[in-house]
Amino acid sequence: MYNREAHGLILSKSEGVVAGVEVAEEVFKRIDDENSVKVLLESGNHVSPGAYVIEVRGKARSLLTAERVALNFLQRLSGVATKTRQFVDSVDGTGAKILDTRKTTPGWRALEKAAVIAGGGANHRMGLYDRAMVKDNHLVAEGGIEALQKAINQLRVNKPGVEVELEADRLEQVEAFLKLDGVDYILLDNMNNDSLRKAVEMREGKGPLLEASGGVDLQTVAAIAKTGVDFISVGALTHSATALDFSLEFTELSDGK
Repeated sequence: MYNREAHGLILSKSEGVVAGVEVAEEVFKRIDDENSVKVLLESGNHVSPGAYVIEVRGKARSLLTAERVALNFLQRLSGVATKTRQFVDSVDGTGAKILDTRKTTPGWRALEKAAVIAGGGANHRMGLYDRAMVKDNHLVAEGGIEALQKAINQLRVNKPGVEVELEADRLEQVEAFLKLDGVDYILLDNMNNDSLRKAVEMREGKGPLLEASGGVDLQTVAAIAKTGVDFISVGALTHSATALDFSLEFTELSDGK
């Protein structure tokens, strides 16, 4: 029975944005390289209940073995893409871009960040290596603004391709950071909208890009975007995404096998 040829279709039971189809495809192929997999709906596309996403053909045993793993990837990553698209749509027309964070599932970071891209968002840093981010604890440990400028200067010499981002939770810090050389971004942490607008005004249209962060949700993101910040980072894209529902349905083979 299980060695018989089978044909199946993965269909959506949810409304949202599909992501992770390439991963699901790879699962079927790794279980059995003789499996035939056809992607019907690419990552980043809108999906409605009843829509077919992937078509598979192979031995029934192989398809059933791959089924749950493939669906787990597809459901989780589509949930991330869908959550991202909701945030992106909420700030449409403001000029602000939605960013993810490093609050990702262990082992899934690259996959979840790809799903954010599929949903129309943008990636923040992948790890601690591709952007130097100075937070409040670092400032205390380093000994203040002068030491910070020296550290930035040294980083520019040692790692010329690495960007620098400084975290500020007060406008006084923003004012001080704007006087430093070599700063690419200032993260405005948990500031209210009035403070965010003032930080944008302090920059005077030049200098580091401004990123708002901290407790952002779908009810607050539009107002934050209207303050004029360049980026809004949202941990909820990955740590609070609800999985979309997909299923694999076997169909009769046209050749009668």
